[in-house]
Amino acid sequence: MTTRKRLSPEESRLAALEAARSLLIETGPQSVTLKAVATRIGRTHANLLHHFGSAAGLQKALAGHLAEAVCATIADAVRASRAGLGHPREVVDLAFDAFDKEGAGALASWMILTGNEDALTPIVETIHELVDEIAPEEAVHGGSPTQVHEETLALVLMAMGDALIGSALSRSLGLPETAARDRAERMLVRSLEAVATKP
Repeated sequence: MTTRKRLSPEESRLAALEAARSLLIETGPQSVTLKAVATRIGRTHANLLHHFGSAAGLQKALAGHLAEAVCATIADAVRASRAGLGHPREVVDLAFDAFDKEGAGALASWMILTGNEDALTPIVETIHELVDEIAPEEAVHGGSPTQVHEETLALVLMAMGDALIGSALSRSLGLPETAARDRAERMLVRSLEAVATKP
């Protein structure tokens, strides 16, 4: 007879969020249910209810979990790009991959379709925090916080749209599948060049 390892509440919550993230990527947002996540981590439905309150609560927590991980990675890439250690394309690819390969775009659209729009709040707030953190640094480099907000908005909207219909639309328009990423990269390159040439 095997005994199940006793996890701390935080470990149990994190295991559930990682399982939910895997389900999201593998089979889509409709599969992120309390029952499916509980089965995957060998816990009970009641255990997950205790942590998240409902399936909507789980999905909202998942949105926050994804956003925090993605924004931390993007922030590192932005700083590396500014320091000449990386390239704007890395920032673009991270943002686009977050909405596509990591499932944030599918999760966001599912939340809207099911009327659980407040589950998007953690994504929006985390991105806002990232921008507010980067904007003062941009000002030091001669940029404007408003410009950073506008570029972040454009990048996120491009990444979200690309995740949802980018491939089909690119094909229809006779453009390469990377067209939206290429455009976003040019936007960031121009922004960095503008900052670099300011007196």
